[in-house]
Amino acid sequence: MNVRRLIPAAAVAAATAVGIGTLSACGGDTAAASGTGRFDVVASFYPMQFLAEQIGGGHVHVTSLTTPGQEPHDLELSPRQIGSIEDSDAVLYLKGLQPAVDDAVAQSPVRTKIDAASLTTLENHGDEVGGHAAAHDTHPGEEPAGRDPHIWLDPVRYAQVAQGVGDAFAKADPKHAADYRKNTVKLVGKLDALNFAFEQSLAHTKTKVFITTHAAFGYLAERYGLTEEAVTGLDPDSEPSAARIKDLESMARADGVSTVFYETLVSDKTAQTVAHDANLRTDVLDPLEGITAKSRGTDYFSVQQANLKALRQALGAK
Repeated sequence: MNVRRLIPAAAVAAATAVGIGTLSACGGDTAAASGTGRFDVVASFYPMQFLAEQIGGGHVHVTSLTTPGQEPHDLELSPRQIGSIEDSDAVLYLKGLQPAVDDAVAQSPVRTKIDAASLTTLENHGDEVGGHAAAHDTHPGEEPAGRDPHIWLDPVRYAQVAQGVGDAFAKADPKHAADYRKNTVKLVGKLDALNFAFEQSLAHTKTKVFITTHAAFGYLAERYGLTEEAVTGLDPDSEPSAARIKDLESMARADGVSTVFYETLVSDKTAQTVAHDANLRTDVLDPLEGITAKSRGTDYFSVQQANLKALRQALGAK
């Protein structure tokens, strides 16, 4: 079993500094390209949309390329959506998660391109699932293969990204820079508090191992000294092998695992199969790729609190 190593604290400042250097050039006061009178931001999917709205406040007009309930990994863009990127003041996306978005952004003349992946550190988690290297859903244009994009589930990495986005907004729309910076400080403070809650709540548990159907929680596990055992890899639609299911059953008995987690945007069929064979319960651990009526909360923070509650119960927190 592998309890993944923690990220050095020094990575925060360094990653943010490197990330800001990757932003495309942008100049003085901008009039929103969309004609809304506000700074027009296109976000690739919910975690990016949430950052833009929290940091931008009333100064920004945010649209998301991924509709609520849509699996973001599978996103294909319409000509209208591609046009919305080209007409925007800024695009906020996470390179490596949605190849269609990566391609559209690369070909777009939009002046401010903010790649969240460049604002923090990414690691290879998919090749750790079940000891197999082929677990990652690699697409053309995705580099390097195996990098886990689910950085937003780690509050510390998400805060690093927030800082970079705040700096980018302030640079691209200097008239409102003070408000962007103030909103960023507030958001980072709330993420720091969430991180503290996870640290304190998961410090003492009966087991450190949890099972998921989709390997989305590698960064969260790493941050809090846990081990995620995923039925499949980073691709939520891949099918597990019979050998992998048997391995998980043995591991669950050995490590005192009680629960198989599934997510809101993907069928729970795989979780039910594993849970039934190993006599385990099932529960939701939400990867926060979108907010729907089925979500256990209305925004990033409330869903993360629900995730923490579910993990505390599954791990036997004391």
